Amino acid sequence: MSILVASTLLYLIATVWLAMGVQRPERTLSRGWLLAASTAVVLHAVFHWLGWRHSGNTDLHFFAALSLVGLGMAAMTTFAGIGGRMRALGVVVFPLAAALLVGYGMYGHTKQPEPLDWRLLLHAWLALLAYATLALAALLAMFLWLQERALRRREFHLWLRALPPLTALETLLFRTIVVGFTLLTATLLTGVLFVDNLLAQHLVHKTVLSLLSWLAFGVLLLGRWRYGWRGAIAVRWTLTAMALLVLAFFGSKFVLELVLHRTG
Repeated sequence: MSILVASTLLYLIATVWLAMGVQRPERTLSRGWLLAASTAVVLHAVFHWLGWRHSGNTDLHFFAALSLVGLGMAAMTTFAGIGGRMRALGVVVFPLAAALLVGYGMYGHTKQPEPLDWRLLLHAWLALLAYATLALAALLAMFLWLQERALRRREFHLWLRALPPLTALETLLFRTIVVGFTLLTATLLTGVLFVDNLLAQHLVHKTVLSLLSWLAFGVLLLGRWRYGWRGAIAVRWTLTAMALLVLAFFGSKFVLELVLHRTG
């Protein structure tokens, strides 16, 4: 439990450090936030590993999966923030990761009924990486919308200076979507190859919603390449696709595991 507390506190320290940098963008931000965030990420991962070691099995139930997605988002934000201004994402991502970790610590540690086959584990890890990457894309889309809205209204807030220029933010958004879309494609392919009976495992709704999300992200990337989609169009498609993905995975897990008390 001390690892959970330490990781949570370090996430919050990194958040405060970055928030101070957003409020005073004229000052050079020291790397103290990076040390706090990196240590928090490592401790977050260790907390999961110790839980799995104690139970003798990999826990990928609802709260564990949420926490792992938060871990992935925090790790990618920390890495992306080393050399660029995208560390501003940490003001949102780090407290979110801390909250998800606390949720796992309080309500998680559910033992799998039986060990997962390596193929299903591969499918699950790809899915978690895809969700973490595309969740960051959704945050970037919201940042892009807020930035465009503020500029249209000529509201030059201090936090705008903590973000990259509009075109750079938009480029980063689509690069993140490309990576997430590739991971989501791999997730769906491994699901087709490795999941034997979708009906028996109550996975039809999850598969349909995931496919709809995949199609939405695919249409967005095609529109970007063919028609130069950007701005509000990109934001709407990104958030719609992400909402479908959240319903596909965490919506179905919530109903199956917390409401119906089934695994799947």
